[in-house]
Amino acid sequence: MSVHLLLKSIVLGLSIAAPVGPIGILCIRRSIVDGQAAGFICGLGAATADALYGALGGFALSGISTWLVRGHVWMTLIGSAFLLYLGAKTFSAAAPDPAAASGNRSGGALAAYLSTLLLTLANPLTILSFAAAFAGMGAAAGPGAAVGYGATVTMLVGVFSGSALWWLVLTTVAGTARRRLSPPLFAAINRVSAVVLAGFGLYTLVGLYH
Repeated sequence: MSVHLLLKSIVLGLSIAAPVGPIGILCIRRSIVDGQAAGFICGLGAATADALYGALGGFALSGISTWLVRGHVWMTLIGSAFLLYLGAKTFSAAAPDPAAASGNRSGGALAAYLSTLLLTLANPLTILSFAAAFAGMGAAAGPGAAVGYGATVTMLVGVFSGSALWWLVLTTVAGTARRRLSPPLFAAINRVSAVVLAGFGLYTLVGLYH
């Protein structure tokens, strides 16, 4: 395993995960409401999706990639509808109890993981950026190219690790701040998170027609 390639892939994973979007809002809110562990599990769903799309690009699975890109309208509609649903659900949620340990429930953890996994997968155009990045880093990312499986696996490990590292840092900060928040501030965070999530959903829908 090339250490240099691994480090470059970790940086790539960090750069993909770092921009603040609906997944970041979900993970921050989950960390504040349910604790750092629940927020990190939420982030691992996004890191898993990044690795899956990275695998499609890195192993040059062009047939699946083309199918995903062609179906991006329906996938975007589903993702937008889910964001609007989450926004409505979050807005109407009761203010959480800071002392509660709901993030330790296995059902809640699984739901957090799956929700971010599916939301991230609902943007199939992400595979194009992975394909371009992998090609630039030396892995095959197109029809007819020789696939370097060892290098591709190294990059997938790096991308997942970099993405997971970002979510660990973000959710640790949010989880630490959780202890200092009052119930009214918790309620305000719920409202702001709901508006932002719904806003992302509407923005994505509008983007389909422009």
